[in-house]
Amino acid sequence: MHPATAKWYDRRDSVYIEFCVADSKDVKINFEKAKFAFSCLGGTDQVKHENEVDLFEAIDQNESMHKRTDRSVLCCLRKAEPGKPWLRLTKEKAKLTWLSVDFNNWKDWEDDSDQELGNFDRFSEVGDGDMAFNTQEAMAKMMNNMGGEGDLPDLDGADDDESADSDDEKMPDLE
Repeated sequence: MHPATAKWYDRRDSVYIEFCVADSKDVKINFEKAKFAFSCLGGTDQVKHENEVDLFEAIDQNESMHKRTDRSVLCCLRKAEPGKPWLRLTKEKAKLTWLSVDFNNWKDWEDDSDQELGNFDRFSEVGDGDMAFNTQEAMAKMMNNMGGEGDLPDLDGADDDESADSDDEKMPDLE
């Protein structure tokens, strides 16, 4: 038996753990108040994976859930105390070789502000119709709001040929 490789990240109400097991079968997940267990068969060899974690804080095992995809199993652990950040996933400070932080999904939610959410809403002003076109349109709007050509400050001497650096001198030939 092997532990499955996993990534985790924290949110206000929940902690998410993604077990990276392709083609998982016989997925079994046991949510307890202070413990979490995962097992499955996975990969082309159908290797048995098992992970067990004593959690940093308590969870609501009745509200916790999981979703299986072809590439992984994503688990949502509902916090018993929403709004309290988890410093780590495990109760112990020991480093687990199979567990890492999912920095792609990590968010410093303590610094959330309505202004940041408002900025995000500006990016999604377009509808769901033509996703590629709308994404390009939204990016163009964002770039226009940030300023375009003509808004750059005048850099004194940037185009002058006379302002050569001392390291622009010709190097002597090698012997």
